[in-house]
Amino acid sequence: MILIPARLASTRFPKKVLYPIDGVPMVVRTAMQVQEVDEVVIATDSQEVTEIAIKHGFRAVLTNPDHPSGTDRVNEAAAKLGLAGDEVIVNVQADEPFIEPEVVQKVRDLTTKHARESEVMLCSAYKTLKPDEAKDPNKVKVVCDAADFALYFSRSLIPYPREECKSYKLHLGIYGYTRAKLEKFCSLAQAPLENIEKLEQLRALYHGFKIAMVRVESQSIGIDTPEDLAAIS
Repeated sequence: MILIPARLASTRFPKKVLYPIDGVPMVVRTAMQVQEVDEVVIATDSQEVTEIAIKHGFRAVLTNPDHPSGTDRVNEAAAKLGLAGDEVIVNVQADEPFIEPEVVQKVRDLTTKHARESEVMLCSAYKTLKPDEAKDPNKVKVVCDAADFALYFSRSLIPYPREECKSYKLHLGIYGYTRAKLEKFCSLAQAPLENIEKLEQLRALYHGFKIAMVRVESQSIGIDTPEDLAAIS
């Protein structure tokens, strides 16, 4: 199942999930992009978003507005839907209206591959990023080991280019886990590194779990701020 967390009160871009993309609200456009991969459900804190999702033919689950993260929202939705512990869930952000279905499929496949490995809590994806783009703190970088397990995520430049670094790995905010692993993740205490970087995936690494990564090709642009819209106009 694909669960899309959609919070209406975005700090940097209020009501961005309802901003029209190709004539439909952003969250709906995202759902349309990925519906060929698996069943899609929108997890939201807003009755307005719920009604819009249903109007466009998508299921929606109304969740607590006070969740600290999209992952917590997805976890509540999974519980309300009564998903089994071994159900594979892919969390796709509502502000990814151009995400390619094949990218989501790769994360889903990787999650299925590692589903029974208790040490692997999350699965995600990265694409290559040019050095001049990597300085943007809104672009989260990841460094991986030889087997493509994440070593660390940061808004800063990693690795630090003491010598020339020709490309970086840009983390794409798509997460795969089983229902049981999602519940486990949300039960863990928040990590100091997570709070410093404001990157919740660091919680898993801090507590000793692995995050499996897969390299993808993607031209998708996440919409974090109104300025990001200029890149797609």
